[in-house]
Amino acid sequence: MSKLPTPPVAEKRPVVISQLGRQRTDDYAWLKDENWQKLLRDPSLVRPDIRAHLEAENAYTKGMLAGTEALQETIVSEIRGRMKEDDSSLPSPDGPYDYYARYETGGQHPIYARRPRGGAEGVDETVLLNVDELAKGHAYYDVGAVQHTDDHNLVVYAVDSQGSEVFELFVKNLTTGETVSTGVTSSTGAFTLHPDSKTLFWIWRDDNGRPSKVFRRPIVGHKGPGSLVHDEADDGMFLSIGVTSSRRLIVLSASNHDSSEVRFIDIEDPNATLRLVEPRTPGVRYSVDHWPSAEQPGRVVIHTDADGAIDFKLCLADLAEPGRAHWTDLVPHTPGRFLVGTDAFAHYLVRLERVNANNRIVIMKADDLLETVIDFDEPAYVAGFESGYEFDTTKIRLTYQSPTTPKSWYDYDMATGDRTLVKTQIVPSGHDPKRYEARRLFATASDGAEAPITLLMKAGTKLDGTAPLLLYGYGSYGISIDPGFSISRLSLVDRGVIFAIAHIRGGSEKGWGWFLDGRGEKKTNTFTDFVACAETLIAGGYSSAGKIVAMGGSAGGMLMGAVANLRPDLFAGIIGQVPFVDVLNTMSDASLPLTPPEWPEWGNPLESESDYDRIAAYSPYDNITARPYPAVLATGGLSDPRVTYWEPAKWAAKLREYTTSDRPILLKINMDAGHAGAAGRFDGLKEVALDYAFALWAFGLA
Repeated sequence: MSKLPTPPVAEKRPVVISQLGRQRTDDYAWLKDENWQKLLRDPSLVRPDIRAHLEAENAYTKGMLAGTEALQETIVSEIRGRMKEDDSSLPSPDGPYDYYARYETGGQHPIYARRPRGGAEGVDETVLLNVDELAKGHAYYDVGAVQHTDDHNLVVYAVDSQGSEVFELFVKNLTTGETVSTGVTSSTGAFTLHPDSKTLFWIWRDDNGRPSKVFRRPIVGHKGPGSLVHDEADDGMFLSIGVTSSRRLIVLSASNHDSSEVRFIDIEDPNATLRLVEPRTPGVRYSVDHWPSAEQPGRVVIHTDADGAIDFKLCLADLAEPGRAHWTDLVPHTPGRFLVGTDAFAHYLVRLERVNANNRIVIMKADDLLETVIDFDEPAYVAGFESGYEFDTTKIRLTYQSPTTPKSWYDYDMATGDRTLVKTQIVPSGHDPKRYEARRLFATASDGAEAPITLLMKAGTKLDGTAPLLLYGYGSYGISIDPGFSISRLSLVDRGVIFAIAHIRGGSEKGWGWFLDGRGEKKTNTFTDFVACAETLIAGGYSSAGKIVAMGGSAGGMLMGAVANLRPDLFAGIIGQVPFVDVLNTMSDASLPLTPPEWPEWGNPLESESDYDRIAAYSPYDNITARPYPAVLATGGLSDPRVTYWEPAKWAAKLREYTTSDRPILLKINMDAGHAGAAGRFDGLKEVALDYAFALWAFGLA
């Protein structure tokens, strides 16, 4: 029997931190490179002692999981076998062309293309971008956004070649085929093109990774940033920019997790000045879309939580007087019915609603405001719609999927109600939904709240507590973890693992109030809900204590760290994907990209003693103590600007120091990627396979 590798031991270099009359000691603070801003843009600059430690951690993880390498390769092969490698998106018509993206067999990246409208597949195709060709020679290459001009002559696209989410913008002339850099190299990747086909609006990312300025410049023939349109003074606000489907308004939004503020440029205004809709107000969020009518060409629809509309409502106003004083209710607030979002068309308004972790689609006619509701009858599913380029149309594309049912696309005629199936997700290796069973359960928390749980398992699985179970959770920012179809999860389920999603507070599965009940002062509800879900599954015979692996990423990785501290006895293993676990230190460092915008979510421990004490009481890194931790796999990316690499690195080092069990603490840092991991679709499968192989190894099934 081969000898197990020896884990690296991180040197302890104590740093005493004094803050608001409180002190804490951080033994592993040295793992944060003091030149992290430069490191994000050039990972090769990482300090030598840090690089050596991260490489030792990677080697240890590889050694410990060496026995699963064949399993990892098998899982990758299985998932690829369920993937139609030469798949293509459905064409989206825009004027004389159909636009789409497709993959070639073996290709890591998409090909963006167009063909004459209504033409046959593969006939008279024009390749706009071949990202596989562009990515050659790059360890990481991600095209974040692609837009064509209204005259169909130019394509603008954003490239991140480090994983740091700092993008360079390029423009391709579709007549000559020439591609040039715009000279914009510090973009967030967010940009929009004016309907005049000549003007580019783009968002600048500063040295601390924050989107803080919007510039306007010619698309071609100009190398500078252009003229300043907006300079956001508040470090806590995110900027976004877009153009309405009507092509009349350029919309600039500044928002955080608590409030928002919208400005617009009316392209029919010869002065084209930036106008404010409603000044930001703490606790009030809103967005604006143009929805003209024959009687009111300047009509706009506003999606907002103003006036206590926790689950949001829709209002109407006019461009002439768009402020809140002139908003009138269109769809009033109904508690428990979360209005997720809307899309405006010339004669219809489409909205997505969520109730009890399932979606439905509602279509409203512009002339008489009559509504048509589209919903489905499976116990757990995901329904949605995809917006196209065209505004004056009666056609939208609906989507439907469930844990057992591959994704389907329907063309829906809003005028007639006709629904036509146009595509079904193909699983080349075969998929029989009858082999699987999906269930929806509810876990009762200690305060009586009922958290939904979505289950996927093999049909006929014995519910006697013997099945291994992977429990996934997120629970932050109001993000809903929808119960969709996954070709990768089947590699676990086919091996007898039950896959469960805990729809815990902090998400919006049961409305925006579900989110508010799991943030700030109520954040610990997220963690205790997850524990309640695990206990409910155990009580129902779906698994048993010590046979569950918990998995979550980013803020869901914070959840993993918290439940590892709360109830390590429940879990055979913990997978923290890019885990946000050093919460107190990160929220106390105002220079980090996401810290000021995140204060409404977590609290500000630099200014508030109560926020400090609350975060200190649950911050996973700060609450590690001597206890028998389960096996842990922590992952990260060296150029990640969202959850910086040192968070999982410090967490792993401290866990290894304190755990009283003999189960290993593993760390895997991708030295060539950021928050989203590998950019190529097959390279990404290797990361999924590592997580799943670790889970099976923790179950004793590897």
